[in-house]
Amino acid sequence: MKNLLWRLILLLAAGTAAPAAGLGTEIPEVAEIIERANLAAYYAGDDYRAEVTMTISDAQGRKRERELVMLRRDLTDGGEQKFYLYFNKPGDVRGMVFMVHKRPGGEDDRWLYLPALDLVRRIAASDKRTSFVGSHFVYEDVSGRGIEEDTHELVETTDSHFLLKSTPRNPAAVEFSSYTLWIDRVTFLPVKAEYYDRQDRLYRRIEAEAVETIQDRPTIVRSRAQDLAGGGETVTEFTGIRYDLGIDDTIFTERYLRRPPAEVRR
Repeated sequence: MKNLLWRLILLLAAGTAAPAAGLGTEIPEVAEIIERANLAAYYAGDDYRAEVTMTISDAQGRKRERELVMLRRDLTDGGEQKFYLYFNKPGDVRGMVFMVHKRPGGEDDRWLYLPALDLVRRIAASDKRTSFVGSHFVYEDVSGRGIEEDTHELVETTDSHFLLKSTPRNPAAVEFSSYTLWIDRVTFLPVKAEYYDRQDRLYRRIEAEAVETIQDRPTIVRSRAQDLAGGGETVTEFTGIRYDLGIDDTIFTERYLRRPPAEVRR
């Protein structure tokens, strides 16, 4: 997985990782911080597999869970990459597949297979900021937001973090006016993002809650997305994480939307 693309989340979405880097005394340029954070968050290893549990809580505290397997394959560092998410539980979503072909600097392709209807649906670019399968993450969180879609400003440097403010180049395409990003100075992992609405009110937060070293890579294994305006949150936990498996590129094709490969069934 390699070349240029930015996103958090967590996060979703992704369980993420990167080689550790020393603090040093010099502060990198903003472009370098963003690029290294992008690589740390989404390009650890050439590919990736994880089992994911999403616990979704509404404003009244009612909970529901979704269990899935996530595969990721990079074509170039920081560049094009592919995602395949297969849902195992609960029964009403078993067999559902979400697939992404990420193209930094261009339009991403996203597909959702709904087994109950035996229907493959394309996710339009205009829908990428909508809820991902009823959670507090959005479709764009899963595969990440292109770093070229925002302008980035370093607003503060602490002993532990770089604090950046990012503003969309096309405000009409998103529901937020800006977001603030905390990036760990050692690992360059993005560990928190806070989103502000068009009235500059804080309404959404995504935060890494646990990081472990897996195959010598610092990796986010638990993240939380919160709706600070309407209430509710989604906690995502990643287990069974493995890198550099040699995942076959043919898995990330429409043929496998209806036919889950062995890599997500074992």
